[in-house]
Amino acid sequence: MANEEEIRLRFKALSGVMDERVRRLWAGAEAEHAECGIAAVERATGMSRTTIRAGREELREGVELDKVVNIRRPGGGRIALEDHHPELMAALERLVDPVTRGDPMSPLRWTSKSTRKLAEEMSTCGFALSPQKVGQLLHAMGYSLQGTNKTTEGASHPDRNAQFEFINERVDAAHASGVPVISVDTKKKELVGDFKNAGQEWQPQGQPVPVRVHDFIDANLGKAIPYGVYDVGLNNAWVSVGVDHDTAEFAVQSIARWWQNMGMKTYPDTKKLLITADGGGSNSSRSRLWKMELQRFADRTGLEISVSHFPPGTSKWNKIEHRLFCHITENWRGRPLIDHETIVQLIGSVRTTKGLVVKAQLDSRTYKTGLSVSDAKFDELNIHYEAFHGEWNYTVRSNRISND
Repeated sequence: MANEEEIRLRFKALSGVMDERVRRLWAGAEAEHAECGIAAVERATGMSRTTIRAGREELREGVELDKVVNIRRPGGGRIALEDHHPELMAALERLVDPVTRGDPMSPLRWTSKSTRKLAEEMSTCGFALSPQKVGQLLHAMGYSLQGTNKTTEGASHPDRNAQFEFINERVDAAHASGVPVISVDTKKKELVGDFKNAGQEWQPQGQPVPVRVHDFIDANLGKAIPYGVYDVGLNNAWVSVGVDHDTAEFAVQSIARWWQNMGMKTYPDTKKLLITADGGGSNSSRSRLWKMELQRFADRTGLEISVSHFPPGTSKWNKIEHRLFCHITENWRGRPLIDHETIVQLIGSVRTTKGLVVKAQLDSRTYKTGLSVSDAKFDELNIHYEAFHGEWNYTVRSNRISND
């Protein structure tokens, strides 16, 4: 099926050599095979729907190639507005792109620039244009309807690459000595219930799964909060599905559950653990509660827990994002997450060709928010900060072992 961009490129290449009739027939042929039919060709070429429809109907009825066709004499027809008013195009472009075109006070800078609103504003400038004509002119100037593109990460920290190198060295050293390395993070919270879920799934023809029209949270089911723990070396993972709040206590409790159910069985002799995490959220590098909960975990297990946080604006580089979370999203695409059990089962059934194995469990505990750690309590933590960005790289040691 032809898309609009392909149609636009073909029209741009051929429009100079096509007369009126050939252009009409060509547009009709494109509409016959385009995914959105006449509408797609109209948006791509700026031609009127009446002309496109006429060309399509003429093709369906059969074109008589040897028939003499009367084509408008050269110079005939109404002079195009843009030819009659050369300043029209510049005026329209100032409205569409006011900041870069030297008109920052344009009334359309802070409003939606639909073809209808552009036509209304052009009329105040002395140009009587229909919304359709505005669309044609915009296409002619190289504009098209586009969404935003997530490419900007924000300000980059000057030591961003140095921190990446530090993390890599730490991970390599840990693997070389048999120390487990886990990547942790909270996946996007999900509404629980018969809500629309992005993606498509095979269903009997004409029998889509019915879901709610509006995504208003179900007071009884609430949200699901999946916190993941991904073993970087062994390519397996643990996910705790919370039902309350995404707090530092919940994050460390999820790591503790991974250790009890997977980690300590796989690494029975290890005395150390390395965690890589984002710099924000429930495992924030600035969170005192996160560090206190890690201290409690270290005291319970006797583990020496090292942590390295990714620098600001680099969360997508956290391995759990593209080694685990993307596969969970793929596994439940197009399926409503009707209850917590469904979510746990869908996460736990994730498998990949690279051998990823995932275990999941519901965490029905409640976690208080707004908890703070006093200076006195924080000073009691047994934390060693690295010389290089100690706020990102530190090690929590067990107070129980250090006091023995």
